[in-house]
Amino acid sequence: MAVVDRAARKHRWDTKFAPYAYVAPYFLLFGVFGLFPLLYTVWVSLQHRNLLDSDGAYFIWFSNYHQLLFADPYFWNAMGNTLSLWLLTTIPQILLALGIAQLLNRKVRTRTLFRMGVILPNITSVAAVTIIFAQLFGRDFGLINWVLDLFGAGHIDWQAGTATSHIAIATMVVWRWTGYHALIFLASMQAIPASLYEAATLDGAKGWQQFWRITVPLLRPQIIFSTIIATTGNMRLLAEPLLFNPGAAASTGGSDRQFQTAALYLYEQGFTNWDFGYSSAIAVVLAIATVIVAGLGYLVTKRIQTD
Repeated sequence: MAVVDRAARKHRWDTKFAPYAYVAPYFLLFGVFGLFPLLYTVWVSLQHRNLLDSDGAYFIWFSNYHQLLFADPYFWNAMGNTLSLWLLTTIPQILLALGIAQLLNRKVRTRTLFRMGVILPNITSVAAVTIIFAQLFGRDFGLINWVLDLFGAGHIDWQAGTATSHIAIATMVVWRWTGYHALIFLASMQAIPASLYEAATLDGAKGWQQFWRITVPLLRPQIIFSTIIATTGNMRLLAEPLLFNPGAAASTGGSDRQFQTAALYLYEQGFTNWDFGYSSAIAVVLAIATVIVAGLGYLVTKRIQTD
């Protein structure tokens, strides 16, 4: 009888506590590599701390945030550039990815090869991509200006202007990430029942109508997911603007800060000016802004899909 009671008690404990043991490694890793760095960043943001002299740190509480939000025009310039690049990258990414996925979903020869090809830009080193595109958009010997010159458009100094530099950087991001989103859409398209398209064909719906009336509405969760992923990625855009203008002033994002993103401004404050406390405050504000923008993107996408 005692053996039976022990077995029953062991079974109850196993049923009650085993699920927590299974998920404990995730929460342990999240606590060490996710929650602790976040809380430490908030703690450091309340200090005046030089990265080269951490022993001389002292608390100034919310002074960094006050300086950042009310007395730092460079920060708001960086946020404006980030928002501009978000619009120039997210919308084209989603639209192009939908089109590419629709083409790859057709029964064509070597479609497996094409599916592999669209993901290649994503697995390419971001440094290599940026350096190559910086050469393509070169002012004097760039391929883009050579093509424009053939049509009489003249040479454009892509790094000098705000609009031109944003277009160049957005092109890099779109080229690198469109294939990633296209494969997500493609996988979801293949799960749509063929009977829906057959019924639509019998009702006289053309291919374009089927795409917008059947495919796109059924891809709403994936479109929302891709929008959020693209938004969070753009809010921490760093390598492309940093390497687009290599040199001693790379962290300023151009001579007039015309393409300095919020993440690049954080890099400048933390690793050029060595102001660890101020850069931590930027990181906290940027994290909050990312959540807000991602939420707005979710609501807008959901509203468009509902309409």
